[in-house]
Amino acid sequence: MMFGRGTQLFAAAVIVACMVLVGPSAPSGALFARSVPVEAVKDVVPNRVMTWNICNPCEVGNVDRAAEIAAYAPQVIGLQEACVRDVERIREYLESLHGLVYHVEYGTVLRSWGRCGGVPWNPGAYGQAVLSAAPMTDVVNVEYPDGGSEDRGYMAVTTMVGGQPTRVFNTHLAHRRQEEVRAAQVGVVAAEVARHDRAIVVGDFNAVPDAAELARMRGLAADADPQCHPSPVGTCRTTTDWHSKFDYIFLRDIVPLEHRVHPSAYSDHHLQYADLDV
Repeated sequence: MMFGRGTQLFAAAVIVACMVLVGPSAPSGALFARSVPVEAVKDVVPNRVMTWNICNPCEVGNVDRAAEIAAYAPQVIGLQEACVRDVERIREYLESLHGLVYHVEYGTVLRSWGRCGGVPWNPGAYGQAVLSAAPMTDVVNVEYPDGGSEDRGYMAVTTMVGGQPTRVFNTHLAHRRQEEVRAAQVGVVAAEVARHDRAIVVGDFNAVPDAAELARMRGLAADADPQCHPSPVGTCRTTTDWHSKFDYIFLRDIVPLEHRVHPSAYSDHHLQYADLDV
């Protein structure tokens, strides 16, 4: 059956109107999300570990966060300031737009309507998360006895890295100007790290490289940035928009092959990753 041009234009207008009324199928709620890459990433980069404080609350689309992660396709990534709902959407986009399939575990330390939305009687869960291409076991979620000005904690999982089971820790320490609180928090997580011969510790430590509170962690594991030492600190790559290094990848009985820091338009912290010699 043939239709005239006027009929075709009317049909097109109806379709567009329906799209506006029904809304997008994308979880972010954006009508026109970032386009699918011409060549979607097919697999993760083996033995690449990343840490990223994704910034919260921030007016950032999860489709953009997923694209940032997919650009480097780590095998394991630790996220801080992570709302469960956001991580769920990031994980969905990583698979649907980029072909990257991850398992996920959460290290929730509080429920915050202001940070994560939801309804007052059921606010969103907030804390850390670990995404891993391999399954994770022995999940532990610990809230620090003293979080400082906001509840803080660490989570730990066991996953395969380099064909060997590896304990991965992800933490977020107290805000700046709370040195004594952070020192106590490092003591808590370091005591657990010390129990494992092979471990990776990632997170936002809110402390510069020569901070005294990092000494106990440095006694157990090496910074993945080989040029970054407590003194001098001039060669350390900064990881925040205010030109400080607060984010770390510490390696216990694992050697880094390469270390990179990439600024992001979608967070006040940069993405940081290390390729490991395992």
